[in-house]
Amino acid sequence: MIKGKDIYNVIAGIVPLYVAMVLGYGSVRWWKILTPEQCSGVNRFVSMFAAPFLAFKFISANNPYKMNFKFLAGDSLQKVFVMVVLYIWNLTRFGNMDTGIIIYALFALPNTLVMGIPLMEAMYGKFSTPLITQIVVLQSVIWNTVLLILFEYRAAKILIQEQFPDNTAAIATVTIDPDVESLGGEPLQADTDVGHDGKLHVVVRRSASVSSNNTSYKSFELPSSGLSRASSSVSEIHSIYSARETPLRYPSFESPHIINLPKSMSVGTILEEDLKRPKKFWGGSRKNNSRVSSICTNDDSIGSSNGVVVLPHHSAASRDEHDELTETKENSRSSLSGSWKKMENIEENVENKKKQMPSARVMTKLITVMAYRKLSWNPNTWASVVGITWSLIAYRCHIKMPSIIEGSITIVSNTGLGMAMFSLGLFMALQPKIIACGKKWAAISMGVRFLAGPALIAATSAPIGIRGDLLRVEIIQAALPQGIIPFIFAKEYNLYPDIFSTAVIFGMVVALPVTIIYYVLLGL
Repeated sequence: MIKGKDIYNVIAGIVPLYVAMVLGYGSVRWWKILTPEQCSGVNRFVSMFAAPFLAFKFISANNPYKMNFKFLAGDSLQKVFVMVVLYIWNLTRFGNMDTGIIIYALFALPNTLVMGIPLMEAMYGKFSTPLITQIVVLQSVIWNTVLLILFEYRAAKILIQEQFPDNTAAIATVTIDPDVESLGGEPLQADTDVGHDGKLHVVVRRSASVSSNNTSYKSFELPSSGLSRASSSVSEIHSIYSARETPLRYPSFESPHIINLPKSMSVGTILEEDLKRPKKFWGGSRKNNSRVSSICTNDDSIGSSNGVVVLPHHSAASRDEHDELTETKENSRSSLSGSWKKMENIEENVENKKKQMPSARVMTKLITVMAYRKLSWNPNTWASVVGITWSLIAYRCHIKMPSIIEGSITIVSNTGLGMAMFSLGLFMALQPKIIACGKKWAAISMGVRFLAGPALIAATSAPIGIRGDLLRVEIIQAALPQGIIPFIFAKEYNLYPDIFSTAVIFGMVVALPVTIIYYVLLGL
């Protein structure tokens, strides 16, 4: 039974974290102590030193030979189940990869390191610390990596489909320059070379590193977001793709290679209902209508006004002329019907080509290279790998870390919790609104984070025999506020960062009462 003193201990353990967060928020919003540039320096210190040292401290102190694999299985089953369901959903016509990535990140990646360890210690004592540390290890090594691979795959897919909609299957190799960190975080230059076998060999590099006098390649610049369309210089590679950019699904008279208009169309097509009734020829733009007017200039009886072809009243037309025009109209209709079918086939082919991707070997190599580079330049990755390596050696050989090294790590890692929360307050203060994505997505993100996530992890943990405090820790750690790493990735890859911003900020605001409610309900 949960007593009032237990709730007070939880509040006493968590409120100091919120004090650091409020100080960070007030330093920007209320007291104007820090500028955005100075906030950037603080955030840089946290990401490069404070957080990695904090992660190393907990991971290196965890005994890997006494891992609670049943506890880890319950957590992992939740994430695997979410990925399988989202993958199946993505195969349907309702599926959407972007939404799938958002849902996965909301389910799988809570703020375990900063909020989880002190919260669980306040609720369940030292017993919970190694459990949460094990979750931190898996999250750092596996689940963050999975999220990164999804983002890189999405960026590569956008790059290839948008820049090579007609040639995706012809791409044989994609080479990335060593100085390119990510496919979605900076302006890139892609060069293509056509091999002797007709296959495309693509080289992606930073745009500044491309020589302007290099004429052996066709070059085009990629926007940093990875979402905008390519510049007009790629029209040589996919000339037909411009047909899909037309707002109206009508054949364009500006594209003679798509539709060949017969001469009879100059008269026949405009005879729609009655020769004596003035009718508009087309409901498109003025540009297209003017073009039709120029096609029809061979008939003196046809005029145009404001780019709209009008058939005047023909009260003196003879029956022979009428029959001839009627026959021309029927021929033109059949010709236009064939043109429509041709246009539909072209659009269908373009859509099918857009869904194509290079071979699995090319995509696997590309994603593996980019994920490895991204992880290898991330200090948190090195902190996790070095921490696991040291713990394996230390607990196997029963050795201790030299006091000089341990003291150096401790003095920096002790700043980790406070500086991480202070940095989170700075982040909140720099956002224009707490709820930046609208009420609908805010409700969805909060529902996934605080309701669906704990419910699903309870469903995956109970069947494998997790009971008692172990199950309670499992559920409450799934109800922690959203982690900051998904927001960083979403910002870099331009995938609805407002949703993750709202999940982080609003989640931190409601996290304390929500976790206390879970603590009380699970203790009944």
